[in-house]
Amino acid sequence: MALAMTPPSAGRPVIVGSKPFGESYVLAEMFAQLLEARGFTVERHPGLGQTLIAYPALVKGAIDVYPEYTGTGLLVILGDSAAGTDPRAVYARVATALGRRDGVRWLPPFGFENTYAIAVRKATADSLHLATLTDLARVGSRLRGGLTADFIGRSDGLPKLARVYGLQLAEVKALLPAVKYQALAEGAVDVIDGYETDGSIERYHVVVLTDDRRAFPPYEAAAVVSPALQRDAPRAVLALAELSDRIDVARMRAMNRQIEVEGVPVATIAHQALVSLHLVDDTLGAMTAAARRESAIDYRHLAVLTGRHLELVAISLGAAILFAIPLALGLTAVPRRAETVIRAVGVLQTIPGIALVAFMIPLFGIGVFPALVALFLYSLYPIIRNTYTGLRDADPGAADAAQALGMTGSQVLLYVRLPLAAPVIMAGIRTAAVIDVGTATLAAFIGAGGLGDPIVSGLALSDTRMILSGAIPAALLALVVDGVLAMTERVVTTGRSRGRRSYAHSR
Repeated sequence: MALAMTPPSAGRPVIVGSKPFGESYVLAEMFAQLLEARGFTVERHPGLGQTLIAYPALVKGAIDVYPEYTGTGLLVILGDSAAGTDPRAVYARVATALGRRDGVRWLPPFGFENTYAIAVRKATADSLHLATLTDLARVGSRLRGGLTADFIGRSDGLPKLARVYGLQLAEVKALLPAVKYQALAEGAVDVIDGYETDGSIERYHVVVLTDDRRAFPPYEAAAVVSPALQRDAPRAVLALAELSDRIDVARMRAMNRQIEVEGVPVATIAHQALVSLHLVDDTLGAMTAAARRESAIDYRHLAVLTGRHLELVAISLGAAILFAIPLALGLTAVPRRAETVIRAVGVLQTIPGIALVAFMIPLFGIGVFPALVALFLYSLYPIIRNTYTGLRDADPGAADAAQALGMTGSQVLLYVRLPLAAPVIMAGIRTAAVIDVGTATLAAFIGAGGLGDPIVSGLALSDTRMILSGAIPAALLALVVDGVLAMTERVVTTGRSRGRRSYAHSR
């Protein structure tokens, strides 16, 4: 048992992150429990986005440590496509280059590789005589692929197989990691991408094809530490290094099987692994407390997540209303430029939500603020478009009559055009609100909380109940928010109409 270590002098928690899949969850939880056993306070941010979200968060200091893979560091972070196949050389290249460039520290690997595994059903392998990826390339045009979006888009994924093997599949579907093995077993697809340590390999009795031309570089798993943690808590870095060279492929695959097949809580798996490695005491209380966090739906915690979700929506939507409506009012004075401005704002709607969230990280890190900025930007277009359209198309006859009665331009806008446009404006606000509620679930990928937390965790852990515990409240919240705005619309419309009639009578 290693000696207990003193917490950082600043007293701040060590922020542990993970990527959104089961193995990363377990490794991150092992980090967290090991640090807690050494006397550190830990803040957990599991299920952050993939490398292009998690790594910038680490460099910026929004998280202190997360598990990463050397091949990913080489190809995705460094962009080095001319990598060798020697694990030690790849680790040295990544650790040295990223240490110099970003100040991060790659701790020595855990002891296992988790390279890509291209798998087919046993019946498919037998009937088509498939054993290697060269064999797969020979018949690929007759097979349907079900691949994760990450594998389809990354240079070391499907594009690499096309270059090295000439692989061309008849069809490629993007699948979530949680469903790809089931889709393969049910015959919905013929080829999937996985990882060497996937517990589902044994569960579904699939055949993993040999990478006979070494298309994939080594993917040794290791803890990557931020410059901030090295500076603030070097003893925490030493604690994390206790896991180096302690986890082999068999152990990691067994842990993944517990997640993917047996449904064992991540906290329990992590605790049992640390005990078996003699890194923490086998205290029943610690394991029970850790498991309790995941064993059932915590309705109090769900209420907190719902409150955070509503807070994200309310603040971002309110800011969008305060910005978009005055902008649309101003555009009525310059109609020739209005469409150009509105279309420029509309471009934001074409950016996928997760990409927009990811763009915020280099500017603002992770957490609530970047999520609010992304949601604010996503809310603008429906409000600006509807407000401008409502004002532009308001009954011209009513406006002319008001001017004939002696109203000024401002009075016509306030007492005639705005009341007439109110239903259209409110429709834009209601549309933006519903979009906001749905998009806010993506805030979980940057640690902002909300109802996306259980959805992301459930997808990573193949836990349908956990997914629904976030998805159903989010759907209900969208209905409630739209209903409240519908009532507000009736009040606003009625009030404006009364005000307009009162003003007209006073004239």
